[in-house]
Amino acid sequence: MATTYPGIDELKAQAKRLRQAMNDRGAALTHSAALEMIARQHGARDWNTLAALAAKPNAAAQTPLFVGAHIRGRYLNQPFTGEVLALSALPGGELHRITIHFDEAVDVVTFESFSAFRRRVSAQIDADGVSPRKTSNGVPHLVLDL
Repeated sequence: MATTYPGIDELKAQAKRLRQAMNDRGAALTHSAALEMIARQHGARDWNTLAALAAKPNAAAQTPLFVGAHIRGRYLNQPFTGEVLALSALPGGELHRITIHFDEAVDVVTFESFSAFRRRVSAQIDADGVSPRKTSNGVPHLVLDL
């Protein structure tokens, strides 16, 4: 999953909008704190790291995965559509952590006698949108249609 970042001006504008929204709600936020929060939202450890990443030319096409993206796939072999609530790179750069809120609850039990529904799931995915963790029959926990 090649990650691309908005330009520095857009990132600063995001921080400005975040700061304004927080201040409107009575939670004072400095511009510096807003920049740090934007950095974490994009999966960077701090603003300086994000600024350096954003300054690099984006060689690959932008990934369709981003916070707020509407995606589809299979969770425990059940089809779903949902929204990406969180996305971050894990140390080592091989895997990403993703949190998805399903549009409709997914029944994660295959028995006919009872059901267990999930509306939100967090998982690790690789560059192809596939979870390295598998069920007992070898099916990946999460497979995204990218």
